[in-house]
Amino acid sequence: MSDGAALPAGVQVLERGWLSSNSILLGGDPRGTVMVDTGYCTHADQTAALLAQSLASKASTLRLIVNTHLHSDHCGGNARMLELHRCPVWIPPGDYVHIESWNEERLSFLLTGQQCPRFKPTGALQPGSVLEQAGLGWEVHAAPGHDPHAVLLFEPISKTLISADALWEHGFGIVFPEIAGEPGFEEVEASLDLIERLSPAIVIPGHGPVFTDANRAMTEARQKLAFFRKNPDRHARHAAKALIVFHMLEVGQQNRAALSEWLQQTPIHRQLHQRFYAATSIQSWTTELLQELSHSGVLAVDSDLIRMAP
Repeated sequence: MSDGAALPAGVQVLERGWLSSNSILLGGDPRGTVMVDTGYCTHADQTAALLAQSLASKASTLRLIVNTHLHSDHCGGNARMLELHRCPVWIPPGDYVHIESWNEERLSFLLTGQQCPRFKPTGALQPGSVLEQAGLGWEVHAAPGHDPHAVLLFEPISKTLISADALWEHGFGIVFPEIAGEPGFEEVEASLDLIERLSPAIVIPGHGPVFTDANRAMTEARQKLAFFRKNPDRHARHAAKALIVFHMLEVGQQNRAALSEWLQQTPIHRQLHQRFYAATSIQSWTTELLQELSHSGVLAVDSDLIRMAP
């Protein structure tokens, strides 16, 4: 945790790096443990080991998986956890029918070129409901913006917020509807307004350490939102670089030709280019993005090999 935040008894956060979202374990209940988000599929073995260690230490079982939203870094471990624990999985209702039928045209996995092994949900995590666990009631709130169907969880006694990608310590997740030409920034603002009304004392974000200074994080998030609203092309550029970094975190390293081919075959990369940077060739634009990531120290770009910077 970044600032000494004390989580409620029985709550544990599994933080594995930016490729996987944080996974939150809600324990202390004789019925078993609830797992909130399962990370990316390439971390599934690590996630399974961390989960098994936690369950063994508490003499507990996994009774339920819930997902805050259906991006691959939050639900990519579902299939593996279900294989091991055979428990129910609840997802936000917005994409329920598409997950049931595995409609890749309506899900984000094909769009982003990311992996998510198929899984079958068993229930909907409805906004307005309360998830009861260990004598605490975790309120489920709709939190659109980053994803139209995302939810967050709030426990009012300890004032603990599981914010997913609606609020990080230094910002929020990419606003995917805006990439597709649909309103999204207004929804981000509405979700920030909701968080402000909840006034959390402890925030467990979708990525990064737990923090307690929600007011400072909110101020920074609102500043970034105002900037992106005035400069939607900069949001698009930010999204394109985040796509590249996610891919490089997954593959480790790749030659320039293979990376360029992957990007040109990835629908969201083409959408970003066509909507915001069509005056430049996609090859030139991609080169610019790689150079910026190299100059900022995120990627190491040699003549032919591209990898994450040490």
